[in-house]
Amino acid sequence: MKLHIKIEQDEAGYYVAEVPALPGCLSQGKTYEEALTNIKEAIEGWIEVMESKQSPDLSRLVEVAV
Repeated sequence: MKLHIKIEQDEAGYYVAEVPALPGCLSQGKTYEEALTNIKEAIEGWIEVMESKQSPDLSRLVEVAV
């Protein structure tokens, strides 16, 4: 899965990472690399939580490539 990630440095010097396609999926790190590692972990957790909340009807799912 490929997702766009937005990473910006805040006023305190930390790097804040956000995944616009996944509401509420945020993380941070002291360095750019740490923020990138942390957001990957946050994405995994976000997906795990969302999958546990609902069981999709697989017969109604369609995969689309854009």
